[in-house]
Amino acid sequence: MKSFEFYSPTKVIFGKGIENQVGKEIKAWGGTKVMLHFGGKSAKKSGLLDRIERSLQEAGIEYISLGGVVPNPRLSLVREGIELCRKEKVDFLLAVGGGSVIDSAKAIAMALANSAIDVWDIYAGKAQPVACLPVGVVLTIAASGSETSNSSVITNEEGWLKKGFNDNLTRPKFALMNPELTYSLPTYQTAAGIVDIMMHTIERYFCSKKGNELTDRIAEQVLRNTVRYGKICMEDPGNYKARSEIMWSGSISHNHLTGLGGDPDFSGHAIEHELGGMFDVTHGAGLAAVWCWWARYVVKNDINRFAQYAINVWDCVLDPIDPEITAMEGIKKTEEFFTSLDMPINLSQLGVGKLTDAQIEEMANKCCNFGKRVVGTLKPLKAEDIKKIYHMANN
Repeated sequence: MKSFEFYSPTKVIFGKGIENQVGKEIKAWGGTKVMLHFGGKSAKKSGLLDRIERSLQEAGIEYISLGGVVPNPRLSLVREGIELCRKEKVDFLLAVGGGSVIDSAKAIAMALANSAIDVWDIYAGKAQPVACLPVGVVLTIAASGSETSNSSVITNEEGWLKKGFNDNLTRPKFALMNPELTYSLPTYQTAAGIVDIMMHTIERYFCSKKGNELTDRIAEQVLRNTVRYGKICMEDPGNYKARSEIMWSGSISHNHLTGLGGDPDFSGHAIEHELGGMFDVTHGAGLAAVWCWWARYVVKNDINRFAQYAINVWDCVLDPIDPEITAMEGIKKTEEFFTSLDMPINLSQLGVGKLTDAQIEEMANKCCNFGKRVVGTLKPLKAEDIKKIYHMANN
């Protein structure tokens, strides 16, 4: 086994009706005044917010609310939340929603605990927080894994920069996970979430450091599980078994368990983030549109790894003469699965139109922080590499 550290302190409470315990959980963490953070009207229309508010009232916890979080959560709303929480002396953030809501709550929580730091400086790599207000989650979308991860991503409307930040300070104190809350998700959102779950696992799996076989087997099983139950979710949205398997796969995929001992690549995420920043596309759909092109671009850097993926995830048969044939078959199977979900497999299908050379140049340079970083570990990518991948996907 290769050396690793594993830290996953989030308390997960999983099952039907579990959201009704939220007041008790916040009280156990010492919360006295909460900001409920959520997205659009669905949380209110479904009665979920009413149930949460009732639970808070029964626990004697004061609360305020801030809705309006959108996919690719905006810095402007984060700043609004910071001001509101300071004014109301909030000491606990409760995210009711999916990854965008959770990420926005994490950003607000960091800013509140580090008053001398501008929150965007954290995401721009100019400042390091030393504390974070506690964050709890009532999860309504299985996708990002932000409910148990140390990650968050925020979009700055000035320049449309989409930046991520990782720190264990931001791991939620608890995640209440009721798969029934995902029944009403639009089909497109369910499919995009399935892709995101797979990518969080795949981009840990395709790393330059290897050797932890159990980690590989866990990752492969999470992928197989997501493919199997993802299909059922698409066909039968109210299937509790399938929804529960997908929801738990989402958390496992991004709490670091599927990448122990490795050095995650996350090139696909970095490349997609620029599409999200420039075109405000759905994250999972953007990942589907670019990942297979990244895979084709880097496959020769570790043909045996790609062949192993093809065999153990997609049941491909190893070609006795040329393992690259098997490796490419695994990429093709992944692409076919995305298509079966009605997810895009190129930028045209993503709906961003034919990208210009100038747009590709801008995104590639932003992705590499204008020459200050390389992206990925399996094959470290410079701006010129990323341009080639965008061009490959631009069909």
